[in-house]
Amino acid sequence: MTRTFAYCRVSTLDQTTDNQVREIEAAGFAVEPKRIVTETVSGSLPAMERKGFTKLLDRLEAGDVLIVTKLDRLGRNAMDVRATVEKLAAEGIRVHCLALGGADLTSPAGKMTMNVIAAVAEFERDLLIERTQAGLSRAKADGKRLGRPMALTEQQQSEIAEKRKAGMSLRTLAKEYGTSLASIQRAEARAA
Repeated sequence: MTRTFAYCRVSTLDQTTDNQVREIEAAGFAVEPKRIVTETVSGSLPAMERKGFTKLLDRLEAGDVLIVTKLDRLGRNAMDVRATVEKLAAEGIRVHCLALGGADLTSPAGKMTMNVIAAVAEFERDLLIERTQAGLSRAKADGKRLGRPMALTEQQQSEIAEKRKAGMSLRTLAKEYGTSLASIQRAEARAA
């Protein structure tokens, strides 16, 4: 016998999952209250790292149906959603998303939809990487130094190199210049 579960998630304590439960009921799904899993957790956390979701996975069996109102309930991004849906499908669990017309994401049409979403997500990620690289190249061409600002000025680095040659300890220099041992070691290495 097919059991129907609902997974409802909100990001903050001042939000409620009531609207998601109502949407599921309005779509014609009768989900027993004990099979409605709600949790308050940031969407930035992958689905498989959420306590409520992992407990839900332990309860789901082949032939069960999992309903969510939106895809973002299932993961932090398209790739995470896809991995989550594929894991559920591999275990024989059908996933319905109301925002996509109640489509079963594990059906052939649902898989096609997931592939399109994944392709768009990959395209967006590639564009972001491309823009970032172009921005870094432009900054380099303009003579900007990339990365974290140096902890020590050129003059301080020269002073440190001289003091190290004179036998001063790394720890003493780090304390004197108010920086880490690693910064003192880098300054000494640059002078070598």
